Amino acid sequence: MVRKMASMLLGFFIIPVVFASCMNEKRGTELNPKGDFKAMREKMVDTQIKKRGVKDPRVLSALLKVERHRFVPEEYFSSAYSDQPLPIGEGQTISQPYIVALMTELLELKEDEKVLEIGTGSGYQAAILAELVEEVYSIEIIESLAFVAKNRLLKLGYQNVKVKAGDGYLGWPEAAPFDAIIVTAAPDHIPKPLIEQLKEGGRMVLPVGIYTQELKKIVKQSGKLETTDVIPVVFVPMTGEGVKGKR
Repeated sequence: MVRKMASMLLGFFIIPVVFASCMNEKRGTELNPKGDFKAMREKMVDTQIKKRGVKDPRVLSALLKVERHRFVPEEYFSSAYSDQPLPIGEGQTISQPYIVALMTELLELKEDEKVLEIGTGSGYQAAILAELVEEVYSIEIIESLAFVAKNRLLKLGYQNVKVKAGDGYLGWPEAAPFDAIIVTAAPDHIPKPLIEQLKEGGRMVLPVGIYTQELKKIVKQSGKLETTDVIPVVFVPMTGEGVKGKR
């Protein structure tokens, strides 16, 4: 079953570009001399998230709590809460805040659940998930990013996140099954290993496509997939040996 969720666009068309350091909360920046990152987060949630239709109070609370500036290089602190992805090294980016919020809300998470994330990146999405569920498993194909994200999340006190370097297409079978799976890089088809690792009644949110993609929400019911097309998006392609020749 495929149906368009036009209501989520709220009257405007969005093509989010997602090509997929600790500091004092009061440190100054060029655009915000007082360094009031709390005020910047509040503005981000109000103008970028709520006004685009994200309503889940738990998701909004997590976005207000998690300090996005801690997940970007210092030269981007002044833009940490802006409506855009930002570079994090290795040719990768931290996702646009709205896309993080939208994908998280689509997962319909509960406190006692276990979630698999494909594409750790900076660790920001994992931190948001960690505020909402009991366990988060996150896989990053770029080893250096996985190492930095793992240490950053531990330093920030997230004991319920496990990070490893590996091929996300293959998932994390020894930790399966998962209540929810979120994929932050685009395969050209829905990876079979991830479907197999999704619990009955579980939800998966991922972009699918090559040059242009559709953000999809998948619910596994009676062994079958109920698929909803959400909005057009552009993500970096999923890479790794697991993608080659797999259907």
